[in-house]
Amino acid sequence: MSKKILIVDDDQEIRSYLSELLGDNGYATVTANDGAEAVEIAKTEKPDLITLDLEMPNEWGPRFYRKISQDDALKRTPVVVISGLNAIQYAIPKAVASLTKPFEPAQLLKIVKDTIG
Repeated sequence: MSKKILIVDDDQEIRSYLSELLGDNGYATVTANDGAEAVEIAKTEKPDLITLDLEMPNEWGPRFYRKISQDDALKRTPVVVISGLNAIQYAIPKAVASLTKPFEPAQLLKIVKDTIG
């Protein structure tokens, strides 16, 4: 069974790109376009890893992260921050990695593989 990754980003092109990149490398993906939607999807889908944009309408990344951190079933789910914001490594200190857009696909794939196999 392939590992499942939840992609949280308000940009449809980024969601599609990440779904294709990760799918082509053997991972199952589900997507959400903001933090509020992502919380519900995470509870239902129980992803093995989450890629998280920080700046989104409705509910932004750090607030989403706080919510899943308080959920016993989700709080150990590794998060990779992928954002265009500067100083992103400070936004979610417990993230396994923080990448700035645009990022190198190989770098993301290595992080995912090292984190969940």
